[in-house]
Amino acid sequence: MLQGNQTTVKEFIILCFQGLQPQYYDLVATFFFFVYVTTVAGNSLLVGLFAIERSLHKPMYIIMLSLALSDIGFCTVALPRVIAKYWFNAGALSFLGCLLQKHLIHYFGTLNSLIMMTMSLDRYLAICFPLRYPMLMTNRTMGVLNVFAWASSMIAPGITTIQSSELPFCGPNKIAHCYCDTSSLNQQACADITMQSFVSFSLAMFVLLLPFSFIIFSYVNIIASVLRIADTQGRNKTFSTCGTQVCIISIYYIPRFSVYVAPFLPNVQITGDLRTSLVMFYSLFPPLVNPLIYCFRTKEIKEILRKWISRKQKYLSVPC
Repeated sequence: MLQGNQTTVKEFIILCFQGLQPQYYDLVATFFFFVYVTTVAGNSLLVGLFAIERSLHKPMYIIMLSLALSDIGFCTVALPRVIAKYWFNAGALSFLGCLLQKHLIHYFGTLNSLIMMTMSLDRYLAICFPLRYPMLMTNRTMGVLNVFAWASSMIAPGITTIQSSELPFCGPNKIAHCYCDTSSLNQQACADITMQSFVSFSLAMFVLLLPFSFIIFSYVNIIASVLRIADTQGRNKTFSTCGTQVCIISIYYIPRFSVYVAPFLPNVQITGDLRTSLVMFYSLFPPLVNPLIYCFRTKEIKEILRKWISRKQKYLSVPC
Protein backbone atom coordinates (compact mmCIF):
# COMPACT_ATOMS: atom_id res chain seq x y z
CA MET A 1 0.00 0.00 0.00
CA LEU A 2 1.35 3.42 -0.92
CA GLN A 3 2.44 5.50 2.05
CA GLY A 4 0.81 8.69 0.87
CA ASN A 5 1.53 10.57 4.11
CA GLN A 6 5.27 10.19 3.54
CA THR A 7 5.31 10.65 -0.22
CA THR A 8 5.22 14.25 -1.39
CA VAL A 9 6.56 13.74 -4.91
CA LYS A 10 3.78 14.14 -7.47
CA GLU A 11 5.79 13.58 -10.63
CA PHE A 12 9.18 12.43 -11.88
CA ILE A 13 11.31 14.08 -14.55
CA ILE A 14 13.02 11.83 -17.10
CA LEU A 15 16.56 13.12 -17.63
CA CYS A 16 17.64 10.58 -20.29
CA PHE A 17 21.06 11.63 -21.68
CA GLN A 18 22.17 14.31 -19.22
CA GLY A 19 25.29 15.29 -21.17
CA LEU A 20 23.44 15.84 -24.45
CA GLN A 21 23.62 19.40 -25.77
CA PRO A 22 20.30 21.12 -26.68
CA GLN A 23 21.28 21.51 -30.34
CA TYR A 24 21.12 17.71 -30.71
CA TYR A 25 17.66 17.28 -29.15
CA ASP A 26 15.81 17.26 -32.48
CA LEU A 27 18.28 14.78 -33.96
CA VAL A 28 17.92 12.39 -31.04
CA ALA A 29 14.12 12.68 -31.08
CA THR A 30 14.06 12.00 -34.82
CA PHE A 31 16.31 8.97 -34.37
CA PHE A 32 14.12 7.46 -31.65
CA PHE A 33 10.99 8.25 -33.68
CA PHE A 34 12.49 6.39 -36.65
CA VAL A 35 13.39 3.42 -34.42
CA TYR A 36 9.89 3.35 -32.95
CA VAL A 37 8.03 3.58 -36.27
CA THR A 38 10.30 1.01 -37.94
CA THR A 39 10.03 -1.42 -35.02
CA VAL A 40 6.24 -1.15 -34.79
CA ALA A 41 5.81 -1.37 -38.58
CA GLY A 42 8.05 -4.42 -38.97
CA ASN A 43 6.52 -6.33 -36.09
CA SER A 44 2.97 -5.29 -37.04
CA LEU A 45 3.56 -6.67 -40.54
CA LEU A 46 4.39 -10.02 -39.00
CA VAL A 47 1.23 -9.89 -36.86
CA GLY A 48 -0.80 -9.09 -40.00
CA LEU A 49 0.80 -11.92 -41.95
CA PHE A 50 0.01 -14.38 -39.18
CA ALA A 51 -3.61 -13.21 -38.98
CA ILE A 52 -4.18 -13.49 -42.74
CA GLU A 53 -2.11 -16.50 -43.77
CA ARG A 54 -3.31 -19.76 -42.23
CA SER A 55 -0.18 -21.48 -43.56
CA LEU A 56 1.78 -19.65 -40.85
CA HIS A 57 -0.26 -21.16 -38.03
CA LYS A 58 2.61 -23.34 -36.87
CA PRO A 59 4.56 -23.49 -33.58
CA MET A 60 7.57 -21.61 -34.96
CA TYR A 61 5.43 -18.69 -36.15
CA ILE A 62 3.31 -18.67 -32.99
CA ILE A 63 6.41 -17.91 -30.95
CA MET A 64 7.49 -15.30 -33.51
CA LEU A 65 4.05 -13.68 -33.19
CA SER A 66 4.45 -13.60 -29.42
CA LEU A 67 7.88 -11.99 -29.75
CA ALA A 68 6.53 -9.40 -32.21
CA LEU A 69 3.70 -8.40 -29.84
CA SER A 70 6.12 -8.18 -26.93
CA ASP A 71 8.51 -5.98 -28.93
CA ILE A 72 5.67 -3.65 -29.95
CA GLY A 73 4.58 -3.42 -26.33
CA PHE A 74 8.05 -2.63 -25.00
CA CYS A 75 8.79 0.10 -27.56
CA THR A 76 5.36 1.66 -27.05
CA VAL A 77 5.98 1.86 -23.31
CA ALA A 78 9.59 3.08 -23.53
CA LEU A 79 9.95 5.41 -26.49
CA PRO A 80 7.05 7.93 -26.75
CA ARG A 81 8.10 9.73 -23.56
CA VAL A 82 11.71 9.98 -24.78
CA ILE A 83 10.54 11.39 -28.11
CA ALA A 84 8.23 13.86 -26.35
CA LYS A 85 11.05 14.97 -24.03
CA TYR A 86 13.40 15.93 -26.84
CA TRP A 87 10.80 17.27 -29.26
CA PHE A 88 8.41 19.03 -26.88
CA ASN A 89 10.36 19.24 -23.60
CA ALA A 90 7.71 16.99 -22.04
CA GLY A 91 9.75 14.68 -19.85
CA ALA A 92 7.48 14.56 -16.80
CA LEU A 93 5.62 11.48 -15.59
CA SER A 94 3.11 11.35 -12.76
CA PHE A 95 3.99 9.20 -9.74
CA LEU A 96 1.56 6.47 -10.75
CA GLY A 97 2.58 6.85 -14.40
CA CYS A 98 6.19 6.21 -13.44
CA LEU A 99 5.22 3.13 -11.42
CA LEU A 100 3.15 1.81 -14.33
CA GLN A 101 5.93 2.42 -16.84
CA LYS A 102 8.46 0.75 -14.53
CA HIS A 103 6.21 -2.28 -14.16
CA LEU A 104 5.59 -2.64 -17.91
CA ILE A 105 9.25 -2.09 -18.82
CA HIS A 106 10.32 -4.97 -16.59
CA TYR A 107 7.30 -7.03 -17.62
CA PHE A 108 8.16 -6.93 -21.32
CA GLY A 109 11.85 -7.44 -20.53
CA THR A 110 11.02 -10.58 -18.55
CA LEU A 111 8.60 -11.71 -21.25
CA ASN A 112 11.22 -11.35 -23.99
CA SER A 113 13.63 -13.45 -21.97
CA LEU A 114 11.07 -16.25 -21.57
CA ILE A 115 10.06 -16.03 -25.23
CA MET A 116 13.67 -16.47 -26.34
CA MET A 117 13.97 -19.46 -24.04
CA THR A 118 10.84 -20.94 -25.61
CA MET A 119 12.22 -20.22 -29.08
CA SER A 120 15.46 -22.03 -28.23
CA LEU A 121 13.40 -24.99 -26.97
CA ASP A 122 11.52 -25.07 -30.27
CA ARG A 123 14.74 -25.02 -32.32
CA TYR A 124 16.33 -27.62 -30.01
CA LEU A 125 13.46 -30.05 -30.55
CA ALA A 126 13.25 -29.34 -34.29
CA ILE A 127 16.96 -29.92 -34.95
CA CYS A 128 17.88 -32.52 -32.34
CA PHE A 129 14.65 -34.56 -32.55
CA PRO A 130 13.32 -33.90 -36.09
CA LEU A 131 11.21 -37.08 -36.31
CA ARG A 132 9.53 -36.54 -32.94
CA TYR A 133 9.21 -32.76 -33.31
CA PRO A 134 5.66 -32.77 -34.83
CA MET A 135 4.41 -34.76 -31.82
CA LEU A 136 6.42 -32.90 -29.18
CA MET A 137 5.71 -29.36 -30.37
CA THR A 138 2.13 -28.91 -31.52
CA ASN A 139 0.25 -25.63 -31.87
CA ARG A 140 -1.50 -26.41 -28.60
CA THR A 141 1.78 -27.02 -26.78
CA MET A 142 3.29 -23.81 -28.14
CA GLY A 143 0.13 -21.92 -27.21
CA VAL A 144 0.32 -23.17 -23.62
CA LEU A 145 4.02 -22.23 -23.39
CA ASN A 146 3.25 -18.73 -24.64
CA VAL A 147 0.34 -18.22 -22.25
CA PHE A 148 2.61 -19.36 -19.41
CA ALA A 149 5.30 -16.87 -20.50
CA TRP A 150 2.86 -13.94 -20.74
CA ALA A 151 1.28 -14.77 -17.37
CA SER A 152 4.37 -15.67 -15.33
CA SER A 153 6.25 -12.57 -16.54
CA MET A 154 4.00 -10.52 -14.25
CA ILE A 155 5.42 -12.07 -11.06
CA ALA A 156 8.90 -10.51 -10.75
CA PRO A 157 7.87 -6.99 -11.94
CA GLY A 158 4.83 -7.19 -9.67
CA ILE A 159 7.01 -7.85 -6.62
CA THR A 160 9.38 -4.94 -7.35
CA THR A 161 6.51 -2.59 -8.21
CA ILE A 162 4.79 -3.31 -4.89
CA GLN A 163 8.07 -2.69 -3.07
CA SER A 164 8.62 0.60 -4.90
CA SER A 165 5.06 1.76 -4.20
CA GLU A 166 5.63 1.30 -0.46
CA LEU A 167 8.75 3.49 -0.38
CA PRO A 168 8.46 7.13 0.72
CA PHE A 169 9.47 9.73 -1.90
CA CYS A 170 9.90 13.17 -0.42
CA GLY A 171 12.66 15.00 -2.25
CA PRO A 172 14.53 14.24 -5.50
CA ASN A 173 12.38 13.46 -8.52
CA LYS A 174 14.97 13.26 -11.31
CA ILE A 175 15.13 9.87 -13.07
CA ALA A 176 18.62 9.43 -14.52
CA HIS A 177 17.35 7.27 -17.35
CA CYS A 178 15.18 7.41 -20.47
CA TYR A 179 12.34 5.71 -18.62
CA CYS A 180 11.36 4.68 -15.11
CA ASP A 181 12.96 1.44 -13.99
CA THR A 182 13.36 -0.13 -10.56
CA SER A 183 16.92 1.00 -9.90
CA SER A 184 16.46 4.60 -11.04
CA LEU A 185 13.15 5.00 -9.22
CA ASN A 186 14.20 3.45 -5.91
CA GLN A 187 17.28 5.66 -5.75
CA GLN A 188 14.93 8.64 -5.36
CA ALA A 189 13.38 7.20 -2.18
CA CYS A 190 13.85 8.86 1.21
CA ALA A 191 14.59 5.53 2.91
CA ASP A 192 17.06 2.67 3.11
CA ILE A 193 16.64 0.62 -0.08
CA THR A 194 19.11 -2.18 0.75
CA MET A 195 16.42 -4.85 0.90
CA GLN A 196 14.65 -3.58 -2.21
CA SER A 197 17.95 -3.52 -4.12
CA PHE A 198 18.77 -7.07 -3.04
CA VAL A 199 15.34 -8.38 -4.04
CA SER A 200 15.30 -6.60 -7.40
CA PHE A 201 18.85 -7.75 -8.22
CA SER A 202 18.06 -11.34 -7.25
CA LEU A 203 14.91 -11.38 -9.36
CA ALA A 204 16.75 -9.82 -12.31
CA MET A 205 19.50 -12.46 -12.15
CA PHE A 206 16.92 -15.24 -11.90
CA VAL A 207 14.96 -13.89 -14.88
CA LEU A 208 18.16 -13.58 -16.92
CA LEU A 209 20.21 -16.59 -15.80
CA LEU A 210 17.53 -19.29 -15.95
CA PRO A 211 16.51 -18.65 -19.59
CA PHE A 212 20.10 -17.87 -20.62
CA SER A 213 21.36 -21.15 -19.15
CA PHE A 214 18.71 -23.11 -21.02
CA ILE A 215 19.46 -21.19 -24.24
CA ILE A 216 23.17 -22.10 -23.94
CA PHE A 217 22.24 -25.74 -23.29
CA SER A 218 19.94 -25.76 -26.33
CA TYR A 219 22.41 -24.22 -28.75
CA VAL A 220 25.30 -26.40 -27.58
CA ASN A 221 23.18 -29.45 -28.40
CA ILE A 222 22.03 -27.86 -31.67
CA ILE A 223 25.63 -27.25 -32.74
CA ALA A 224 26.58 -30.83 -31.82
CA SER A 225 23.66 -32.14 -33.89
CA VAL A 226 24.46 -29.89 -36.85
CA LEU A 227 28.08 -31.07 -36.90
CA ARG A 228 26.77 -34.60 -37.44
CA ILE A 229 24.87 -33.56 -40.57
CA ALA A 230 26.56 -35.07 -43.61
CA ASP A 231 25.02 -32.58 -46.04
CA THR A 232 27.37 -29.58 -46.13
CA GLN A 233 24.72 -27.27 -47.60
CA GLY A 234 22.21 -28.16 -44.90
CA ARG A 235 24.86 -27.74 -42.22
CA ASN A 236 25.85 -24.29 -43.49
CA LYS A 237 22.20 -23.18 -43.73
CA THR A 238 21.48 -24.25 -40.16
CA PHE A 239 24.65 -22.62 -38.86
CA SER A 240 23.77 -19.39 -40.68
CA THR A 241 20.30 -19.25 -39.14
CA CYS A 242 21.39 -20.25 -35.63
CA GLY A 243 24.47 -18.02 -35.75
CA THR A 244 22.36 -14.94 -36.42
CA GLN A 245 19.99 -15.86 -33.61
CA VAL A 246 22.89 -16.39 -31.20
CA CYS A 247 24.21 -12.90 -32.05
CA ILE A 248 20.85 -11.30 -31.22
CA ILE A 249 20.56 -13.33 -28.02
CA SER A 250 24.10 -12.27 -27.03
CA ILE A 251 23.24 -8.61 -27.64
CA TYR A 252 20.16 -9.05 -25.47
CA TYR A 253 21.85 -10.78 -22.52
CA ILE A 254 25.54 -9.83 -22.28
CA PRO A 255 25.10 -6.02 -21.94
CA ARG A 256 22.32 -6.66 -19.43
CA PHE A 257 24.64 -8.68 -17.23
CA SER A 258 27.24 -5.92 -17.51
CA VAL A 259 24.82 -3.21 -16.39
CA TYR A 260 23.38 -5.24 -13.50
CA VAL A 261 26.70 -6.57 -12.20
CA ALA A 262 28.90 -3.46 -12.68
CA PRO A 263 27.76 -1.67 -9.46
CA PHE A 264 28.86 -4.69 -7.42
CA LEU A 265 32.34 -4.95 -8.96
CA PRO A 266 35.27 -3.04 -7.44
CA ASN A 267 37.09 -0.52 -9.63
CA VAL A 268 34.34 -0.73 -12.28
CA GLN A 269 32.43 2.46 -12.94
CA ILE A 270 29.83 3.16 -15.59
CA THR A 271 28.79 6.77 -16.11
CA GLY A 272 25.12 7.63 -16.19
CA ASP A 273 25.04 8.39 -19.91
CA LEU A 274 27.02 5.23 -20.75
CA ARG A 275 24.64 3.12 -18.69
CA THR A 276 21.65 4.74 -20.37
CA SER A 277 23.20 4.21 -23.82
CA LEU A 278 23.88 0.51 -23.10
CA VAL A 279 20.36 -0.04 -21.77
CA MET A 280 18.74 1.68 -24.75
CA PHE A 281 20.94 -0.28 -27.18
CA TYR A 282 20.21 -3.74 -25.81
CA SER A 283 16.56 -2.83 -25.26
CA LEU A 284 15.81 -1.35 -28.70
CA PHE A 285 18.17 -3.04 -31.16
CA PRO A 286 16.72 -6.58 -30.87
CA PRO A 287 13.08 -5.45 -31.38
CA LEU A 288 14.22 -3.43 -34.39
CA VAL A 289 15.95 -6.34 -36.15
CA ASN A 290 13.91 -9.29 -34.84
CA PRO A 291 11.45 -9.19 -37.78
CA LEU A 292 14.39 -9.46 -40.20
CA ILE A 293 16.29 -12.10 -38.22
CA TYR A 294 13.48 -14.38 -37.15
CA CYS A 295 10.74 -13.77 -39.69
CA PHE A 296 11.46 -12.22 -43.05
CA ARG A 297 14.47 -14.45 -43.67
CA THR A 298 12.31 -17.56 -43.49
CA LYS A 299 11.37 -19.22 -46.77
CA GLU A 300 7.61 -19.27 -46.13
CA ILE A 301 7.30 -15.60 -45.27
CA LYS A 302 9.48 -14.54 -48.19
CA GLU A 303 7.28 -16.60 -50.50
CA ILE A 304 4.09 -15.05 -49.09
CA LEU A 305 5.51 -11.54 -49.51
CA ARG A 306 6.62 -12.37 -53.05
CA LYS A 307 3.09 -13.54 -53.94
CA TRP A 308 1.56 -10.41 -52.37
CA ILE A 309 3.87 -8.16 -54.39
CA SER A 310 3.21 -10.15 -57.56
CA ARG A 311 -0.58 -9.88 -57.13
CA LYS A 312 -0.27 -6.16 -56.42
CA GLN A 313 1.78 -5.61 -59.57
CA LYS A 314 -0.73 -7.53 -61.67
CA TYR A 315 -3.58 -5.50 -60.21
CA LEU A 316 -1.81 -2.22 -60.96
CA SER A 317 -1.01 -3.31 -64.51
CA VAL A 318 -4.67 -4.04 -65.39
CA PRO A 319 -6.04 -1.13 -67.48
CA CYS A 320 -9.06 0.69 -66.06
